[in-house]
Amino acid sequence: MSKHDDDNGDLEAAQLALVHWQQHAMQTGQKVLVIFEGRDAAGKDGTIKRVAEHLSVRNTRVLALPKPSDRDRSQWYFQRYVEHLPAAGETVIFNRSWYNRAGVERVMGFSTPTEQEDFLRDVPTFESMLVGSGLTIVKLWLDVSKAEQAKRLKERHTDPLKILKTSPLDAAAQERWDGYTAARDEMLRRTHASLTPWTCVRSDRKPAARVAVIRHMVHALAPKAIANEVAAPDPKVLFRFDLSALTDGRLER
Repeated sequence: MSKHDDDNGDLEAAQLALVHWQQHAMQTGQKVLVIFEGRDAAGKDGTIKRVAEHLSVRNTRVLALPKPSDRDRSQWYFQRYVEHLPAAGETVIFNRSWYNRAGVERVMGFSTPTEQEDFLRDVPTFESMLVGSGLTIVKLWLDVSKAEQAKRLKERHTDPLKILKTSPLDAAAQERWDGYTAARDEMLRRTHASLTPWTCVRSDRKPAARVAVIRHMVHALAPKAIANEVAAPDPKVLFRFDLSALTDGRLER
């Protein structure tokens, strides 16, 4: 059996367990928010596609909000996200989220230092309130190396089927690599909390990252009878954030 066959088998087994979990979640009224963050070309789109592939269309929503309008910018920062939060039995997946303020907005100067500081101060409390209201939050940081990011960004501009993924910000992803690294480090350090921890995923190898993410979701969300259907995520691919990850080589510099 080839490695490709192994990857497909692991993915299908993890997806099946995720389906079993969602059946349980719909029956019990579980409310789940999954946040995907990461640098450009870290593999968020493809991973989310595999996560949602066999889930209920009616009970699963994937959201990638556009840049805020002038009206949005005049509101409380979290307001445009709140309306999309899940109701009972629903799963909402954010492809980028309110953490834009700690990432691209900081690096590209789309918000002020005061706005960025207010966000980092307020978001742990905001997320704690959501958890207190009965919401379960899973936060995933997909980490990609600089060389792999460059390769993927180049493919966007040379593969006609990937042209819709191109963005004016693509060039800045490499040019401002160090700025994004600093923003990531501060975001993880200040917004990792016991109720809403960050889980980091090494995503240079897409198949392994996708399997690890789905396995993690099953183990984080499902009762033991369902979680036992799949192995735990590979710790070399996926790990719970801790401060040592900023210096021990587990996260790309």
